[in-house]
Amino acid sequence: MSDERSGSLYDAIGGIEALRRLSNTFYEGVLADPVLAPVFANFTTTHIEHVAVWLGEIFGGPARFTDELGGHQSLLRSHLGLAITEEQRGRWMELMGEAVRKELPDDELLRRRVLEYFDWGTKIAKDVSAAPAGADLGDPGPTPRWGWEGLK
Repeated sequence: MSDERSGSLYDAIGGIEALRRLSNTFYEGVLADPVLAPVFANFTTTHIEHVAVWLGEIFGGPARFTDELGGHQSLLRSHLGLAITEEQRGRWMELMGEAVRKELPDDELLRRRVLEYFDWGTKIAKDVSAAPAGADLGDPGPTPRWGWEGLK
């Protein structure tokens, strides 16, 4: 049996409303977590919507993050100077795994692909976070897209 699927992860997830629920559930856990709360000291509720819009674009939905919120460069720059540790990255993945299980459809392949994206993305965020705020990142290229086969 093949794991191939058609359509976007965005549609399979349930669109922007499902991503808002995922983001909200995840950040409820993050803000209460002693390992992660310090990373989000400047957290505002608009962050929840921005993350949902980013994920929507990543997973094949509308390109709103690129069109309205500064695109890939903006997302990467938001991590500069955070000095994310591997412990924090691991805890982030644990809490996101819990949120995925709670908020996304009960579909093993879908959940696996979403968590593979988060594993890939958090490694990049951790690497970028080691650079000081204001560092020149060069041109990171367009916002990546993630589908049933991983990075497109």
